[in-house]
Formats: sequence, C-alpha cells, structure tokens
Amino acid sequence: MFRSTLRGMMSAGFMVAAMATASAQVLEIGADNGPTGLDPHLITAFPSFMVVNGNIYEGLTAVDKDLKIVPSLAESWTVSGDGKTYTFKLRQGVTFHDGSPMEAADVVASVKRLLNKEMASPLASRLSAVESADAVDAQTVELKLKEPSAALLSSLSLIAIVPRAMEANKDALQKAPVGTGPFKFQEWQPNGYILLTKNDAYWEKGLPKLSGLKFNIVPESATRQVGLANGQYALLPNIDAATALQLKGRPNVKLAETMDLAYTLIGMNVSKPPFDNPKVREAVNYAINRQEIVDAALFGAGVPGGPLSPALKSWALDVKEFGCYAPDPAKAQALLKEAGVSMPVAVSMKVLPRQDIKDIAQVVQEQMNKAGFKVELVNQEQGQFIQDWRNSNFDMFASINAGQPDPDEYFYRTFRTGGSTNVFKYSDQEIDGLLDKARTLPDQAERKKAYDQVQRKLACTGPVAHLTYGTLFSAMNDKLKGYDVMPNRSLMMLRGASY
Repeated sequence: MFRSTLRGMMSAGFMVAAMATASAQVLEIGADNGPTGLDPHLITAFPSFMVVNGNIYEGLTAVDKDLKIVPSLAESWTVSGDGKTYTFKLRQGVTFHDGSPMEAADVVASVKRLLNKEMASPLASRLSAVESADAVDAQTVELKLKEPSAALLSSLSLIAIVPRAMEANKDALQKAPVGTGPFKFQEWQPNGYILLTKNDAYWEKGLPKLSGLKFNIVPESATRQVGLANGQYALLPNIDAATALQLKGRPNVKLAETMDLAYTLIGMNVSKPPFDNPKVREAVNYAINRQEIVDAALFGAGVPGGPLSPALKSWALDVKEFGCYAPDPAKAQALLKEAGVSMPVAVSMKVLPRQDIKDIAQVVQEQMNKAGFKVELVNQEQGQFIQDWRNSNFDMFASINAGQPDPDEYFYRTFRTGGSTNVFKYSDQEIDGLLDKARTLPDQAERKKAYDQVQRKLACTGPVAHLTYGTLFSAMNDKLKGYDVMPNRSLMMLRGASY
C-alpha cells in the first residue's frame, strides 16, 4: 500500500512538473521582418521596437492597454508647483540582466546618453525640455526642466534605462542589449531568429510566466499563416487586415484587435522641388482618396486618418474638418498650375517593404497619376529604406509610423524645426510656436486648442499626407492566455502570458 501511495505521489509529482513545464515554455513568434538594431535609444523600425520595448527594456513609466501612464522602474514621483522639477523614487531590488543593480546613476546616464548629440537619437526631442538629471541618492532621481513639459511622463515610458557603463558606447547595445525587463537577450541569428530567455531575477514577482520568446523571422505571410495553423508558431503579432481575414475562423486560432495608434502616410521632402511649394503638398492631399485606400488596401479594416489617431478621442479632430480630404483630382491639377510646376509632376516614391504599404503605395500612385503627377515607385529592402529616411534621401516615401498617447510625442519630434525625426526638413514658425506653447500648458483644454490649430494646418499643407489608421490585429493559438494587442504595438503584455 505504501509503495502504491508512493507511486501515486511520484506520478502526481511528474504531472505537476510536466504541467509547469508546459506552461513555461519558449513562445514561438512569427515576425515578418528582423530588427535593424536593438539599441533602444537608436531604433526606429517596428521590428526592433517589438523585440526590445517592454521585453528587454523598461522606462521609469509605462503605458498600459488603456493608454494610461503607470509606474514602472519608478514606483512613484512628485512634481514641483512650477512643473519644472520631477523627483522619481526608484524601485528597490531591480537589477540589469548582467546582474548589476539598477540605480539612480543609471537613469542619469541613460538621459545624458539619449541627449548626447553624437548619439543622434531619434528620441532626443522627447526630452528636449530636460535641463539636468541628477542622482539625489541611489534610489532617487531629480529631473530639472527648462520649462514645464506636459508630456514628460508619457515620453519617459519610451526612454529605456540602460547600464551607466553604456553612456558613451554607441555600438554595444545594437547587437547585445542589456536591460531590466522580464526577458533577457540570448542569441541573434540574422535573418533567422532572435531568442530571449526568462529573467529569473525580474523585479515583479511571479513574472514572466513564459521561459522565453523566440522571434522567428519569416518574411512570407503565407508561411507564417501555415506555421500558426499547424502550431509551429503561437503568435503572429501586429498583422495586417489581409492576413487577419485569411486566418479568421481557422481552427485553434483566435484574433485580438484594437484601433491602431500607428498611421500610414506619404512623406514629402520639403527642402527641394516640387514639395518645397505648399500648393504642391496640398495637391497631393486632394489627389488622394483615403476611403478608397481603406477599402482596397486594408480590406475595409480601418478609417481615413488625419494627423492624430481617432483612438485619441480627447485630441483628434474629425477628418471632415479638413477640406483637402475631399478627393478632387481637378482641384489638385488646378493647384499644380497655380504652383507653376511642369505637368505631369514627375516624382519618385520609396516604399517600406511591407505588403500593406506596397498595396497602399500602388493605390496612391494610381490616384496621383490621375491628378497631374507621374509617380515612380521604388521598392527597397528595409535597411536601405531606413537609411534613406534618416538621411532625407527621398522625394516622397510611403510608410507606417508609430503614434503615441500624447500629441507632443509625435508632433514635436516630427514637425518642430530641427525635430529628431523631422526628416522632411519642414520648418514653420507658426507650428513651432504652437508646439512650444502646447507642451508647457498645464490645462488639457488649452493644450487641445493649440493642437487643434496644429492639426488643421498640417492636414493639408504639412510635409505628411496622413492616410489611414487601421484596425490592428494579432493572431494567436487559442492556448495562449493573458496576452492582448496594444494600440501602441508594444508586446509588453507577454510578460503575463502563459502557453
């Protein structure tokens, strides 16, 4: 009887161990593109952001599923009466993946690293209001601002804290990242996969539940779909509408969706003809039929979009307010004649290598060619596209850009003169004044008035023709629990997922 009981206990023990192993395995993810780098202060592409944000790295604050600012590496903070001094209390017991403690000196070094002009960080504009960063003690950081910054706490959610030893190192983190997140970097096989393993010393007890994340680089959509259907992959994050439509109703596959903060766009270089003329930029907007793009390229899963996502209900204007959003090829041609340019206006459009963007570019090409333009599409591989984008080496480009919860985080870096992602070379004194004013106002109603003016001016004559905001989908095996898609495309919810 004793032996029987012992065998039963051992059997039960093995079952518990097997169940634990089954719920704590490496999650296989099917990704369409590999990252171009992993340094959180330098990356701009979604494939890089998807790997590092919230998984490897964390900021002082974080953004939750409802786009609310919540504590992360800072457990609390206080703000001075004049709004120019922020004091952050750091969590106790947080360590980097190399075992070193995360302290105030690391936060200070991270801020200085990002603001160092030699780093040329695309995130620098988010912290442009910061005058100084100081470690009061090992667990307390003080940020002094030149002027109040209403978006600071939101911006800090994207400012990864890295070890202080990396402050002057521009290369190491691109291929070997070291953060505080729930998963730590283990291996990168270019064009193959990136493997992250569980951070056993993670500060949030009980997390992560998975033993790792493996981002498999699979460019072919059909291959990813087959892999999800047969169980090879458990998650296809942030997929387009066409892929979601093909996966809908498949056995053992479930879809999650939300309104995307990211937007599709046509960018224009205003530092040279013909887009140095605002009438030509306005003509582009009249040439475009945004609803046709939604129907043809997004299979109806999206909406025509202006400078801010409709998901930002407190900020975004209705596109009906923008006169140039009413498609009118004749009006476009009339504006080109007023601009004095030779017709048809010959321009090249560089295209981000994503199928949805390629589809959108083809629709826009056809629309513009009917309205006085002659558009040549230039398809590029991702690395070359990003390099040309950063160097402003384009007439036009078709792409998708990340949106953020606060308008300042997008508008200031993109449209302010000298902004860190103002690759369009756009400069407008009225826009500069409105953006400078809006980020310092403590009252949201007053900020909205300023951003309403910004939206109205940018919509028709700005350097970007905003096109659509799509429905953002993720497809997953129905055994995956605790994960949901986030409007900002972050995969940080994987820390609480199980499979």
